[in-house]
Amino acid sequence: MRKKSEILKIMEIFNKLNPDPKCELNFHNAYTLLVAVVLSAQTTDKGVNKATAELFKIADTPQKMLNLGIDELKKHIKSIGLYNNKAKNIMLLSQELLAKYKGEVPHNREALESLAGVGRKTANVVLNVWFNEAALAVDTHVMRISHRLGFSDGKNPLAVEKDLLKNLPEEYIKKANHWLVLFGRYTCKAQKPDCKICPVKQFCRSKDKTAEK
Repeated sequence: MRKKSEILKIMEIFNKLNPDPKCELNFHNAYTLLVAVVLSAQTTDKGVNKATAELFKIADTPQKMLNLGIDELKKHIKSIGLYNNKAKNIMLLSQELLAKYKGEVPHNREALESLAGVGRKTANVVLNVWFNEAALAVDTHVMRISHRLGFSDGKNPLAVEKDLLKNLPEEYIKKANHWLVLFGRYTCKAQKPDCKICPVKQFCRSKDKTAEK
């Protein structure tokens, strides 16, 4: 595990380069964020944004989504992986939001995770992005980068999440999720890390680190 003093330096570099990181999913209220995150499982944010561009114009609340109907929803999201199951979950969670929470997305982890298709990662994204909580959603990017930079050696997402909450500087936790996702998506890519442009390469100890030419 990396020393906290080194983790602080890495976070300071990320903060200097991108002091206001944003979620790349398009949304305009808590409900559309929740739906977008549910849709994003095993799908790129770019693909979700393309599918929801027209959808969210006509179905941006649970009731409007139910009025739209599952068949019409599927037409909008058919370009997204696992769209049949995702459509079913979106309809169910919309019903649950209306029945239990007056159509509002709850500001509560347990309540969020009780909704159809919503796991801990999705709940953490909503808590972080919409409710501005210090929550960390550990996806494949976050898990891989956390291992690569020595932030965690956890074997599963929950273990990595706990390590990050314990080891990252408190003042940067809210932003860290976006930094790690964006870093993994555009610089330290899974198939071919772009080490030449890496802003924290001096801290990297990975065996596949590309040598400078």
